[in-house]
Amino acid sequence: MKQLKLTLGTVAIAFITLTAVSCKDAKTENTTHSETSADDDHSKMNHDGEDMEMAMNGDGDSQAVLNDYFNLKDALVADDNAKAKELGAILATSLGKLDISKYTDAQQSDLKDIVEDAVEHAEHISESDIAHQREHFKILSKDVTDMVAITGTENTLYQQFCPMYDEGSAWLSMSKDVKNPYYGSKMLTCGKVQKEIN
Repeated sequence: MKQLKLTLGTVAIAFITLTAVSCKDAKTENTTHSETSADDDHSKMNHDGEDMEMAMNGDGDSQAVLNDYFNLKDALVADDNAKAKELGAILATSLGKLDISKYTDAQQSDLKDIVEDAVEHAEHISESDIAHQREHFKILSKDVTDMVAITGTENTLYQQFCPMYDEGSAWLSMSKDVKNPYYGSKMLTCGKVQKEIN
């Protein structure tokens, strides 16, 4: 029994060490890239006609929400509290204008709940310091991911995940390259692509 406890303890310590070191190493390797414009994510949009054939095509309104979401994410990546406040207010407005009339009754009900929650978090972001903005961005990212599951998307999106922030946190990106909105310049590349959404 003592041997089992010792083995489990050793495995747990090794796992924690590897997770911390991988994020730390990723930060070290990419510190020279931290000055790269956050807009680079948008320059990597997928315009390949074959890849653009998707089961669901996003409508203009949901695309506007996504564009505002990505701008907000980029402001958090850049540690720009003032810009994130401004973009939180813009996102709250675009979420409020989302036209859900073309969806089924069940989808409309789900979208109403999603939008209501997302607007609340976007509004909090528009009034908060950056640490609090990031807390709300975590839940906002879940809401936007849930929205995309119903509305679809015009572009391939990447759900990315940071194991270090708040016991693990996800966000959406237009690029496979990880730029962490929860840590910004502290651990810019901490995270991995969890799945592709198209």
